[in-house]
Amino acid sequence: MSVVVYPGSFNPITNGHTDLVKRALNLFDSVILAIGTSSEKAPEVHLKSRIELCREVLAEFGDRVSVEGFNSLLVDYVRSKNTTFILRGLRTVTDFDYEFQMAEMNQSLDREIEYVFLPTSQECSFISSTLVREIASLGGDVSNFVHPAVRAALAPR
Repeated sequence: MSVVVYPGSFNPITNGHTDLVKRALNLFDSVILAIGTSSEKAPEVHLKSRIELCREVLAEFGDRVSVEGFNSLLVDYVRSKNTTFILRGLRTVTDFDYEFQMAEMNQSLDREIEYVFLPTSQECSFISSTLVREIASLGGDVSNFVHPAVRAALAPR
């Protein structure tokens, strides 16, 4: 059974992330959406809440997609899932520069790691979690960019 790990902060999960999961399921039997904690990114939404929200958004894919949190080196996490594949999406050349550097670093830590890069679909290429959070925080409508559950979670209280 082929498994790919799709790591990220998913703060919040967007339609671009969901599209990437859907497309990865054409290549792999299952996808593990791995929500990492990072010292560089201060998540505005607690990890447990992000996991629950991602599970709700990705429920349409059934048991082919699982959502987990992790707080370790990505290569260690990937090994613990008995796979060597890491999925990353590319929106821009800037994304490629960063992702290529990360791939090389992780492959230097574990030579068996393989990266699978998928360009985002044209209709999702401009969507970023950062922009979605900013628009939502200013009272803008994010319904074209996220699942309804995410829109509700981002709504001002």
